[in-house]
Amino acid sequence: MNTRRVVIVADCDHPSIEIEQAVLADISQEILWLKCRTEDAIIAQCSEGEGLLIMYAPMTRRVMQHLKRCKIIARYGVGVDTVDLQAAADLGIIVSNVPDYGTQEVSDHALAMMLCLTRKISQASALVKGGQWDYHLMQPMHRHQVQTIGIIGIGRIGSAMAHKTHALGMKVIAHDPYVSPDQVPDYVTLVSLEELLQQSDVVSVHCPLSATTRYLLDEKMLRLMKPSAYLVNTARGSIVDEVALEKMLGERKLAGAAMDVLSVEPGAPDHPLFKHENFLCTPHLAWHSEESAKELKRKAAEEVRRVLCGEAPLYQVNKF
Repeated sequence: MNTRRVVIVADCDHPSIEIEQAVLADISQEILWLKCRTEDAIIAQCSEGEGLLIMYAPMTRRVMQHLKRCKIIARYGVGVDTVDLQAAADLGIIVSNVPDYGTQEVSDHALAMMLCLTRKISQASALVKGGQWDYHLMQPMHRHQVQTIGIIGIGRIGSAMAHKTHALGMKVIAHDPYVSPDQVPDYVTLVSLEELLQQSDVVSVHCPLSATTRYLLDEKMLRLMKPSAYLVNTARGSIVDEVALEKMLGERKLAGAAMDVLSVEPGAPDHPLFKHENFLCTPHLAWHSEESAKELKRKAAEEVRRVLCGEAPLYQVNKF
C-alpha cells in the first residue's frame, strides 16, 4: 500500500510502540510517539494526525476542533471517559476502545482483592510479622457459600466476576440498568442498586464512569451497606465518593474496602484512605498481564489501521 497516513501516539506509558509499528508499517512509515497530557499539547503537536492512539490525553471538543485531519481516536483501554464522545461524533471522528483485552485479568484481580478482604489475608500477615500468631484476632470470618456478592455493572468483566464468585458458592446479585434478565446467566439475579447494597456481603464495582455513575456510591448509598460488608472497586475511582468511604471506614460502618483505582492517580502518600488497615490499594494494575498488554496495543493499532484503510471499526463507541 503506497498511501502513507499520519498516525500519532499522543501519549502512553508503555516501554515501546513496536507492536503498533508492526501493525501499521505498511500505511504509516513513522509513528510519532509523544507525551501529550494537556489540551494545549495535543493541539500543538497532533493537528496533522489522521489516526490518534491515546491513553490519558484529554480529548475535549476544543481539542478535537483542531484535529482537522483526524478520522479515528483509539484509546488504549476500556474506559473512554477522557473523550467527549458527542463532540467527536459531531466532528465525524470515530472513537474506539479495546473492550475485551483484560476481562480475565480485571475479574481475577477483583476476586483476589475480595478474597484478601474476606479472608483477612493482609491483616493476618501483618500481625504475624509483628509477632502475633493468633487467628482469633481475625474473627469473625464466614464461608463464601453463605455470602452474597453484589456486582454493579454486569458487562464483560462483571459477568466474569459473577462466574468466578458463583464457582465459590456465593449468591450473585447484580445491578445494571442496561441489561435485562434474559441477558444474564440463571445464577445472577438483577436487583435495584438499593437492594444490592442492602443485601450484599461484598459489593464489586464494574460499571464505566459516566455522568450518571460519577459518585454513584456516595455517602447516602454507602450507608445502605451492611457494617460487615466489603467494597471492591476495579472500575474507575470517581464512581466511589472517597471522602464518604473514608468516613465510613473511620466510623466502622464497613468491614473494609479495596481499590485498584482512585479519583486522582497516582494516590498521594498521605491519602486519607491509606491510614486504614482494612483498606487495600493497588496502582491501577488490574488490567495488566504480559499477554493483555500486548493484546491491548495490537488491537488499538488494528482499529486505527481498519479506519484509515477504509474498513469498518470493530469497537466504535460513538455511533453516528
